[in-house]
Order: sequence, then C-alpha cells, then structure tokens
Amino acid sequence: MTPQTSQEQLYRFLEDRFTCAQACTECARACAVRASLVDPDGTDRQERVRRLGIMCAEVCDATCRVLCEETRQEEEGIRVRLEWCRQVCLECAHAFEEHPGAESAAAACRICAEACTAFLETLR
Repeated sequence: MTPQTSQEQLYRFLEDRFTCAQACTECARACAVRASLVDPDGTDRQERVRRLGIMCAEVCDATCRVLCEETRQEEEGIRVRLEWCRQVCLECAHAFEEHPGAESAAAACRICAEACTAFLETLR
C-alpha cells in the first residue's frame, strides 16, 4: 500500500485479506478432515489424495497465519505465498473432485483459490 492509497482501497485490501484468510482456514480444515478419512494403506491414488490434502491444509494454514500477522510484510513475499496457496488449492480440488465423497473439500479448495486470486488482484 502506498501513501496515496485511498480509504476505499484500504478497506478493500483489508476485506480481501480477511476473506482470503477465512477461506484458507476453511480449506485447511476441510482438507485435514478429508485426508484423515482416506485409508493410508489404500491405493496409490488414495495415498496421493491423502498427501495432497495434508499438504493443502498445511499451505493454507501457513498462508492464513501470514495474512493474520499485524507486522508490515513485504508485498512480494505475500504475492508468492498467495500464488503458491492458489496453485496447491487448485491441484487439491482437482484431485478431490475425482475422489468420491470429497466434493465439499474440493469446493473449499476452489473457494480458497478464488479468494487468493481476488486478494492478489488487490495487491496489483
């Protein structure tokens, strides 16, 4: 944010940041729950879905923590984190869509990816 940032831009920035953090939290929860339901001794495909769910939960949790920090953060670092989170969420959503019973986790991943995209646009 620059010194010329308007009050409206600041509110949008904070709103998008909070929305993204909320989506990350929900995605992390959904992925962790979904990963815990997959049999770790199942097929290679099931194991991949389980590992992706765990990774997505960890990435989203870390992203949420970064977004919730009050300290001044380097904008480029936030961009990298958001893009990483967005990519992992999209990959996880795709994997969950192919796994019966994981529709709600796939939806949470897609919502999180959309929130990351919206917040990235705020940073431009």
